Amino acid sequence: MDVSEPASISTGIASRYAIAIFELAKEDGSLDQLRADTDTISSSLNDSEDFRDLIHSPLYARDEQQAAISAIAERMELSSYMANTLRLMASKRRLFVLPELVRDLRRRITEEKGEITADVTAATELTDEQRRKLAETLKSSVGRDVNINLSVDESLIGGLVVKVGSKMIDTSIRSKLNALQNTMREVG
Repeated sequence: MDVSEPASISTGIASRYAIAIFELAKEDGSLDQLRADTDTISSSLNDSEDFRDLIHSPLYARDEQQAAISAIAERMELSSYMANTLRLMASKRRLFVLPELVRDLRRRITEEKGEITADVTAATELTDEQRRKLAETLKSSVGRDVNINLSVDESLIGGLVVKVGSKMIDTSIRSKLNALQNTMREVG
């Protein structure tokens, strides 16, 4: 069996759900709500080990998973499209594709709005003001509105790693220390 086969199956499953949700939200004029939903889910996936366990663990029965995801969707105040889709995914035992679904939906929304997504890794969480300034700086560089997909990696020590399309800018202290270490090896 090809190792990439399970990944492509997950991507295919997520893509089918993403197309359906995206088209419904687009038709309804609620892409901004859909974007808010994806941001909320993404934050929960990053912050909550319990939430990640719920979507990946085979130990939960379908009805338990469905009841839990319904309660979570209600508490997160997700749109009816997203909440109903999550319940359907739980009933079909397909919540494991949720991270891929979120990525696919974000990509579709940014393409529809003519925006671009920057994957930003920071040593600490950025404030709203820092996010705004970074988005403005990136917009002046790429010429389009930029959405920031932020992740935190404390091993960077400080600074940022920014990926926009095929470009990567690494201003992290970790990379500067590695470069200094390599320079010292060459000299010594």
